Amino acid sequence: MNTNEYQLRALIAKGEGLDIEFKACRDQLPKSLYETVCAFLNRHGGTLLLGVQDDGTIQGIAPDALGQVRKDFVTAINNPQKLTPPTYLSIDETELVGKKLLHIYVPESSQVHRCNGRIYDRNEDGDLDITDHTVQVAQLYQRKQATYSENRVYPWIQPIDLRADLIDRCRRHVRINRKNHPWVDMDDASLLQSAQLVQTDPDSGKSGVTLAGVMLFGHDNQILQVCPAHRTDLLLRKVDVDRYDDRDLVRTNLIDSYDRILAFVQKHLPDPFYLEGIERRSLRDHIFREVASNMLIHREYASGATSRLIIEYGRVVTDNPSRPHGFGLLTPETMVPYQKNPILSAFFREIDRADELGSGMRKMMLYGKKYGGTDPQLIEGDSFRMIISVPEFGENPAKTTNIIPTEQGAGQVAGQVAGQVAGQVAGQVAGQVSLQVVALLKICLNEMNRSELMNALELKGRDNFLKKYLEPALDLGLIEMTQPDSPKSPTQKYRLTGKGRESLKIIQEENM
Repeated sequence: MNTNEYQLRALIAKGEGLDIEFKACRDQLPKSLYETVCAFLNRHGGTLLLGVQDDGTIQGIAPDALGQVRKDFVTAINNPQKLTPPTYLSIDETELVGKKLLHIYVPESSQVHRCNGRIYDRNEDGDLDITDHTVQVAQLYQRKQATYSENRVYPWIQPIDLRADLIDRCRRHVRINRKNHPWVDMDDASLLQSAQLVQTDPDSGKSGVTLAGVMLFGHDNQILQVCPAHRTDLLLRKVDVDRYDDRDLVRTNLIDSYDRILAFVQKHLPDPFYLEGIERRSLRDHIFREVASNMLIHREYASGATSRLIIEYGRVVTDNPSRPHGFGLLTPETMVPYQKNPILSAFFREIDRADELGSGMRKMMLYGKKYGGTDPQLIEGDSFRMIISVPEFGENPAKTTNIIPTEQGAGQVAGQVAGQVAGQVAGQVAGQVSLQVVALLKICLNEMNRSELMNALELKGRDNFLKKYLEPALDLGLIEMTQPDSPKSPTQKYRLTGKGRESLKIIQEENM
């Protein structure tokens, strides 16, 4: 049984609930489907399985109707007459016990959505029409406003106050790709309204440009007024690893920020020849297009932390302030698509600077290993970190070894400090710190149990994990049990000690 089949069976076994809904669908979509999509968008998101009956019986979708069913669904959710505002969802075709199913993940939206003019919310019993319940509707609007910082409204900034040249640049871009796109014939105010960048504050009742609108099209002084901590720090550290060899401090709108991130990468990273079939592809541009968009549209703009991209010998490391949906190492198999800023994400997709939800990560993983020799690492936390290996064609100018290519996930992390760890940490930790312990420290981002640690390190052997990773870290006092009086407790978890955090800080500083 493959991973996808196992996950589907687990979902079906769990049964319908707050975030899971089954829909029988033999040859056409059920009418109630869009009410469920609307309710999931308005609540906390959820998973739809088409081709499964309410009791979990796998009915399947008729193979000759599958293509049309899928097309009808995509058309409807992008139709403002059916769903307002329209949305973008990933839809995957899958198979179970020889029958075709459609698996749809619906993320929580930052907007309040209507289906056929009605507002639906979700509870354990299904989809509820709350349109005529004034208090519930008001609470829904307030929750969305408080949860997503991109929705913050600034009544003192109106569409006329934004940069018309940037808006027109985006309009021209969509015209090139889709001549019939509705934005082509809209004036600036209508375009901003259509993109949900102008909203009404539910508390004051006043309308204005949102934080997302200012970040996309604001003048630099406006951006600094609404988001004073906004900046993207681009650094090259190969020769002068204590400081930097080149730097671009980007504190401007997201349209120009995207271009400057790519320009910095293209300036300092190689683009080796690569053929896919008979067509040449730029692996570098494919990978870092996704990196650039991720840094901009999935950032938590309410945070005061700086977003950074650092080019080192053999790798690129990014850190982005985030509102985490989980913690630890992400993989294509375990990742659940989640939009940190749905409106910004949707706008970047419209101007062809981001891929559909979830597909960007798959593309990065596909090309990342071909480009740099090892799989990219994506680590979710309060700061979202990406580590991408890159090819080097000469000796490290700083005369240090930052990367030892290896096939193992744990080795990818540990190899970044190979040859230096023992000397760097000596004096802080009693004894020599092995590469395995370093790898463990790097992924222990919060309290985690043994299974979570092994999954993050991509390890399967329990004895190997205990002898080479966990026990040495415990003996050195770098990691501690959350329940030291019950070492064999089934709810036992592990966390970094103060000594472990200090040691990890030293390792990371020496490796920057």
